[in-house]
Amino acid sequence: MKSEFALAFNQICAEYSLPREVVMDAIRAALATAYRRDWKVPAAQNVSADINLETGLARIFVERIVVEDEVENPELEISLVDARRRQPNIQIGDAVMIDVTPQDFGRIAAQTAKQVITQRLREAERESQFNRFSRQENEIIIGTVQSVNPHGVTLHLERTEEALMPRREQIPGERYTIHQKIRVYVLEVRRTSRGPEIIVSRSHPLMLRRLLELEVPEIRSGQVEVNAVAREAGTRAKIAVSARQAGIDPVGACVGMRGIRIQTISRELHGERIDVAEWSGDPVVLISNALSVPAIVCVTLDDNNPGGRTASVVVLDEHLSLAIGRSGQNARLAAKLTNWRIDIQGSTEAALWALEQVNQTPELLDDLRGTATLIPRLASIIRTHEEERYPYTDEEQTVMGTVIKSVREVLIARREAERPGSVQARARQRAQRRVEAERVKAKEEAQARVPRGAYKVPLTELTVSDKVRSHLITNGLENVGEVMERMAVGDEALLMLNGVGVKALREIKQAIEESNLDLLDHGEVDAVEEAEAEVAEAAEQEPEAISEETYDELAVETAMPETEAAEEIEEDLEAEEEADILPSVEAEAPEVEEEEEAEAEPALASVEEVAFADVVTGLSDVDYEEEEEPLFEDRGSGRRPRKGKKRRRTVVYDDATGETFVVRRHRRSSDGWDEYGEEY
Repeated sequence: MKSEFALAFNQICAEYSLPREVVMDAIRAALATAYRRDWKVPAAQNVSADINLETGLARIFVERIVVEDEVENPELEISLVDARRRQPNIQIGDAVMIDVTPQDFGRIAAQTAKQVITQRLREAERESQFNRFSRQENEIIIGTVQSVNPHGVTLHLERTEEALMPRREQIPGERYTIHQKIRVYVLEVRRTSRGPEIIVSRSHPLMLRRLLELEVPEIRSGQVEVNAVAREAGTRAKIAVSARQAGIDPVGACVGMRGIRIQTISRELHGERIDVAEWSGDPVVLISNALSVPAIVCVTLDDNNPGGRTASVVVLDEHLSLAIGRSGQNARLAAKLTNWRIDIQGSTEAALWALEQVNQTPELLDDLRGTATLIPRLASIIRTHEEERYPYTDEEQTVMGTVIKSVREVLIARREAERPGSVQARARQRAQRRVEAERVKAKEEAQARVPRGAYKVPLTELTVSDKVRSHLITNGLENVGEVMERMAVGDEALLMLNGVGVKALREIKQAIEESNLDLLDHGEVDAVEEAEAEVAEAAEQEPEAISEETYDELAVETAMPETEAAEEIEEDLEAEEEADILPSVEAEAPEVEEEEEAEAEPALASVEEVAFADVVTGLSDVDYEEEEEPLFEDRGSGRRPRKGKKRRRTVVYDDATGETFVVRRHRRSSDGWDEYGEEY
């Protein structure tokens, strides 16, 4: 027959739903705590308790250290002789457990350890509850509404267990009454000092998955798999399912005959509308299924879109509102279900966009290749549809989808090619650098052909109409040299300016010709560059012979005609006479026969003759034609400005004396030409 202690022990185990070992450990710990408290045992000393389940007798054991002879502290030490009476093989320094159970310890222990035992049992019960509900996380349980307040709903689960459903986890618009039994989804179990805190939900998307598993046998058995769930609690939800066994329709299995299965789940979720779509590994097919639209024109995927993975979907105009849904709900749920950002357009809008892209960027036609032939057909379809307002045929939908998708893919490929670090971007950068280098080179060549004096002539002195002059100033041109620089590049450079057309171009060219400022040809440019190079070289060899100011004056003299000398030029020069009287110091002088040199020498002044004769090394002479310079008169007189006359001159640098000479020819008298030199 069992003792009263055994009956009470079994009753406690059943009441608290605890294992026997847990309850026994709690009683032993309570007895040891009671002995330590009543007999004031040091905290460092080990105390243990044992109890006989049949008789209910309790025994207390304390630990003591074995010493050789003298015992200084009887509560902590024991002699070797006494220890060997209990354990024959004990040695000095070992620890031995000594029975120190006092008389009437059972009654005293029961009174003292009652509170401790109760506390330990409660702790064990809380731990057991926490472990049990932790295993029920992500599962559906049934609870009874115990209280409703603005912060949430309290549910009674089992015995004393309670669960909390916060307001954010409730289905919007759903009302709860006291003692109402509802299904909830265990969202989280928290460990607290007052026991486990259980958080439940009815709006979580995984609750819909668990309800499907409970309602659809094919899902529970594993024949049908729920791949994705997207839900806006209380209004609408989407699920994607796939069959894991051949011959099973996953959508039909979830919907049930006449929709009985899905209707049962919808009623459980407060009338929530549930769309079931078939899962596919192809994102295009999955997005088309998730939108639940009768017809999709085309779907274009953009994995590297700056805003995230984007799918551009084109639907028929009459299905656009259905694809977007009320407040964008259908598109939003489809995006959550597929994990793609979805951009939806109507077919007409998308087709017009594609045509606009082709018109704005004609280079797209090269990338479209075979699809480019369908663009006129697409334009005809759009034009006819706008006039007659008839639905698009299947063939027209195919043409529209092909062109729109091709244009989108070409634009995506171009954007990827321009991405920093890509092979296409690096190739494009190299091409741009080459084009820029060629442009700079062409600009430098054009600048070399423009006389330097032209950059000092303002646009106000150019005989063009005020309208043309204002257009030039508006485009950033400040002087005649900049206008001539564009003329040297070509007529297109001027025609590209805003407000400059063919008539304005002719007017500008005529004004430049009348201004007596002509572009240098390549031979003259080479001669000027050679003269400047030789002068620079001579200046490096004899830095004291020519100053920087003298060099600047020389550069101006060689590049543009002198306005002071224009007054002296009054008669035309004949090419035949000029060729006969060229001095021996010109560039072609080494090839002239000795007789011609003898005839030319007396025409030079004595000073120049000596200077030219002494030039042996470092002789730099350039023969070129000076630019014509206009002699402007009063604009009010109505007379056209006179043109300057061309003359020839030669620049000579003497290494021996470090002097630079300019040789000019003027008609002195009827007996020939006079040459003289000017020192710089």
